[in-house]
Amino acid sequence: MKINKLKINAFGNLKNKEIELSNGINIIHGENESGKSTLLKFIVGMFYGISKNKRGKEFSDYDRYMPWNAEEFSGKMEYSLDNDKSFEIFRDFNKKNTKIYNSNGEDISKEFNIDKTNGNEFFIEQTNIDENTFLSSLVSMQQEVVLNTNDQNVLIQKISNFANSGDDNISYKKAVEKLNKKQIEEIGTTRTTGRPINIIKDEKYKLQDELGELEEFKDKKYFLEEEKNNIENEIKNNEIKLNYLKEIKKIIDEEKIEKEKNKLNEKIKNENEEKINELNLEKNKLINKINLEQNSKNNLDNNKNNLEEKNKKLNYKNIIFIILELIMIFILIINNLIIKNNIINYFCIGLIPTIIIFYLILKNNEKKSKNKTNNNLNENNKKIINNKINNFENNNSENNLDNNENYFEEKINILNSQIELLEKNNEDKKIEINKNNEKINFEFNIKKENIINNYKNKINNIEELNYYLNNEKINFILDEYLEKINKNKLKLHTLELDKQNIIPKLEKMANIEEKLEELNEQENEILKNNDAIELTKEILEIAYKKMKENITPEFTKKLSENIEKISNEKYKKIKINDEEGIIVEKENGEYIEASKLSIGTIDQLYLSLRFAIINEISKENMPIILDESFAYCDTNRLKNILLYLNNEFKENQIIIFTCTNREKEALNELNINFKNIEL
Repeated sequence: MKINKLKINAFGNLKNKEIELSNGINIIHGENESGKSTLLKFIVGMFYGISKNKRGKEFSDYDRYMPWNAEEFSGKMEYSLDNDKSFEIFRDFNKKNTKIYNSNGEDISKEFNIDKTNGNEFFIEQTNIDENTFLSSLVSMQQEVVLNTNDQNVLIQKISNFANSGDDNISYKKAVEKLNKKQIEEIGTTRTTGRPINIIKDEKYKLQDELGELEEFKDKKYFLEEEKNNIENEIKNNEIKLNYLKEIKKIIDEEKIEKEKNKLNEKIKNENEEKINELNLEKNKLINKINLEQNSKNNLDNNKNNLEEKNKKLNYKNIIFIILELIMIFILIINNLIIKNNIINYFCIGLIPTIIIFYLILKNNEKKSKNKTNNNLNENNKKIINNKINNFENNNSENNLDNNENYFEEKINILNSQIELLEKNNEDKKIEINKNNEKINFEFNIKKENIINNYKNKINNIEELNYYLNNEKINFILDEYLEKINKNKLKLHTLELDKQNIIPKLEKMANIEEKLEELNEQENEILKNNDAIELTKEILEIAYKKMKENITPEFTKKLSENIEKISNEKYKKIKINDEEGIIVEKENGEYIEASKLSIGTIDQLYLSLRFAIINEISKENMPIILDESFAYCDTNRLKNILLYLNNEFKENQIIIFTCTNREKEALNELNINFKNIEL
């Protein structure tokens, strides 16, 4: 990977500056405070962005490099990967995300992952190197080369750290010590007192003892709640039954009303029948009166006619008897004159007195009969006259006896109308009775069945309730269920009072349980942190062992090769162990501690370690950036390092920031091509 061109619009004290870099060694020369470190930060910022987090510093990088008198805080970089694909980056440092363009000028920013904190992670995806790795391996800064003994020991520690942990700022031993200290201070153990875990456990024990004393109230609460639920369920079930019975009773009462209506209609019907009979009787009396009057008239006429007939018959009988007597006399005369038969004479003479006697008897009977007929006629006339007088007295509206017959007929018509109305009313009542009977026998039964079906799933023993469907018992059972409901409601009220009495205790329990829950959460959080620390220590130990077994030997081998070349074979072998740290083999074969070496040698050692891992951290041949890294190297060491870089890292772009001409002079003496850039 190569950085081809930098365009700085405004960044720190740099403004409107363009820099082109070559593939090999690039010397960026400038006096102190000319912007070399700012340019280095610009390169890193173009790849990874500028953080607004202070991270323990007085100012964040964002605040430190923001231009004072410029609206722009941006720049552009052109770079290419080992596969010859070229990219351009434009970054506005005021914004989190950047824009990435391919060689055709197409915006491909969205092809890469966008992290909420870090923004677009295009460079990490392309090189597999994050910012920390980039700075700890590819960039070597002047402030890392120290002058005094204490700082020298720090650099030695960095070398040891790098060899053991892969990061020069991370010491395995110090990390473990810090973790142990953190574990003691922030968590505690079973042996400590006054630590977070100990305080929580002590408080939990006290609260649990207090909670145990209040536990009986909790049990009582459960009992009250259970009993309350049972009573509420019983009330609910009884209310359902009560509603069922009320609905049934309503139908029964309606049925009873219809039956009472029928009884009333039957009574009216019977009364109408009686009234009809009375009216018919009255009508018959009137008819009889009319008939009686008519009969009286007819009797008078008949008596007259009978008398006349009798007179006629009497006359006929008299004539017959006279004729018979004349015949007898004529026969007697003829017999005496002509026949002269004694028997005939005797017969005739004997018969004539007999006919005369019979005629006299008959005459006497007719006289008696006539007298009797006259007497009857007089009696009837007398009755007729009396009736007429009575009718005249009882009917003031009639003016005379001749109008009685019309009056009777009019009254009969009125009676007939009344009878007709009563009969029609009876017919209506009969229809109404039949209709009510149908309602009683059909409609109410359907309503009852519907109610029963609606409550089948709500009432367990509905057959028992159906037993109470007659009106008398249903009233009794209604009162019974109402009484049960009222008693249960009274029980509920009593339970509620009991509950109110234990509420303060329960609230105290709730507070204790809530506090215990908080303590448990705190304890779990502390234990999680403890587990995390233990896991971290375990992982550190595993990583440390793997580093020592697999990676550290390779590093020390590579480091030894590098230091041999850089030191012109003065130092050939380096070892790292837990007891002495880094030890270096001298020319005579003796091992000495790295801390006893000169500052220049330690500087070489540190650079050697970085060079040893450069080509191991990425699939790309990454640029090597050195910022005043040779300030404490003599001329020979400087030439050795530059020669080593030129020979070993031909595929890597090398960028050297310096404020002197030593590097340029050394490169010219070594006949190594380079590009010089003046700031």
